Amino acid sequence: MIPRIQKRGQRTIGLLAYLYGPGKHEEHADPHLVASWDHNAPDPGRDPSATLKQLQQLLDQPVDNPDQAERPKKHVWHLSVRNAAEDRLLTDQEWGEVARRMVAAAGIDDPDQDAGCRWVAVRHADDHIHIVATLVREDGYKPDLGHDAARVQAQARTLEVELGLRRLNKGDGTAAQRPTSAERHKADRQGRERTVREELRETVRRAVAGTVGEEEFFDRLAAAGLIVHKRIAPSGDVLGYKVALPFDRNKDGEPVFYSGSRLAPDLSLPRIRERWSGPTTDQHSDKPSEPATNTTLSGPAAARRRAATAAWQTILVIDQNEEATVAAYIAAAGEVLDALAATSAAHTRRELREAAFAFERATRSHIRSQHGHDQALRQAARDLVRSGPALGRGEDGATTAMVIDMLFFLVTAATHWHAKKGHAQQAAAARQAAEHLRAAYQAAAAQPLGALYQRGRRLGRPLLQRQTAMLRKAVPELAEQILSEPGWYALAATITDAEAAGHDPAALLTTAAERRELNTAQSVSDVLVWRLRRTASLPADTSHTLAGGHRVVYPVNRTHTTRGLGDLPPRARFAPNTSRRSSGP
Repeated sequence: MIPRIQKRGQRTIGLLAYLYGPGKHEEHADPHLVASWDHNAPDPGRDPSATLKQLQQLLDQPVDNPDQAERPKKHVWHLSVRNAAEDRLLTDQEWGEVARRMVAAAGIDDPDQDAGCRWVAVRHADDHIHIVATLVREDGYKPDLGHDAARVQAQARTLEVELGLRRLNKGDGTAAQRPTSAERHKADRQGRERTVREELRETVRRAVAGTVGEEEFFDRLAAAGLIVHKRIAPSGDVLGYKVALPFDRNKDGEPVFYSGSRLAPDLSLPRIRERWSGPTTDQHSDKPSEPATNTTLSGPAAARRRAATAAWQTILVIDQNEEATVAAYIAAAGEVLDALAATSAAHTRRELREAAFAFERATRSHIRSQHGHDQALRQAARDLVRSGPALGRGEDGATTAMVIDMLFFLVTAATHWHAKKGHAQQAAAARQAAEHLRAAYQAAAAQPLGALYQRGRRLGRPLLQRQTAMLRKAVPELAEQILSEPGWYALAATITDAEAAGHDPAALLTTAAERRELNTAQSVSDVLVWRLRRTASLPADTSHTLAGGHRVVYPVNRTHTTRGLGDLPPRARFAPNTSRRSSGP
């Protein structure tokens, strides 16, 4: 239940006309009263003899009283109360009780007091009501509305429990502004999945990801097809910006602009500039900040390996830093998710986009980011953008699975950190992002892990026995769990590759297993595969080593759990490969 106090107004009749009218886009249906201050107010929606003017005069009577010493300049108080889309439909009687509880909580009308303000609650949709009150009490005094927003929010949390509605987390004032009803209805009419406000916020966030200066940022906005208007000071300095979608026009045919701060608190130009503080690479260089771990790779695959390394290094230190630095890490992780979603193949793009969209809420809290130490993640986002779109197969596809695996654990670490700090909304958003990352991982990992699985199955018994003994010695506390997992065969193939490349697989396993977050993984072997292949600079994709002209699909369990990635069944499937250019799982 979301209560929202609107700006105070001067014309009671104007607001009533809107609430009882068809709406800006014919979205209002059957407007009628569900409650009022005296339980007997005229209802122009259901009573043919009642008029809006009669209702307005009754509401304004205490305000217009000639004995009233001082008429408020803005005497109209307006509160909307909306339920979540998945909530059950409340009856008029239930909405009426919601209205009475809300006006009492706000200080508009307390039933335990004789004098209160006059108010009405109008319902013109299934999922919400509007409460209109005039801000002079019957005794001529003004109501005490101090902290009215906080009080109605607290009442909403209580009502959610009593009415069996979705329980929302307490807000902290750092969330982006929600789309208005008009914006949602406009998106529905146009058949668009998201409102213009949400599309612009997503596009601007992607434009910010990995940028190092204003010129690049504004160039990206223009390249994304947005109409950009800069606010320029007399000195020539850029003070701010606003953006619009080309098709989004008002009744006069002019673009509907949104400033960065209206899209999200951290998308104003001054807040974006804060990200550019600290060490960065050359603004004009297209070269990555460091060489790829595998020198035979370039383009999207190399960028994904670097992003996996940056995410892994962040996981190791995220709890060891000051909270302002951790906040910067989390914000930079959001940039990596935005960049990955923008450059990944179709079969993972939707879930990655949803993950980035959800995690956006987790990147802001009352803890202000102190940028500088987060530059490795920001550079990773930059490399992802500059490397261009990735294919959904081969090394591109396999390294996508690798970086998603690392980002899952980084997002999980962010979830724990927010929960520890009491950031309920941010922790919930990070958990939601993790669910989408899990789904994206399952799509990305199926083929590369399937190839490793089949290679592991074909290893000779003596070699497997030797690797089993080595595993039990290197990670005794995890060995039996790993050996019972179907992913053991993929890990066995990886151990073989690492040994052939001159590495000590026991040392690699020990180092990888000592690191954090393995307790959140259902398939430890699955996680260790990616950690070993990244650390040892092994190819992520080994499908080219298979014979027989078949494409291997690793049957990842599609069931979502709350613990981790890679719940993998014990058998792999073979699907005939009718083309040399497989499109992925």
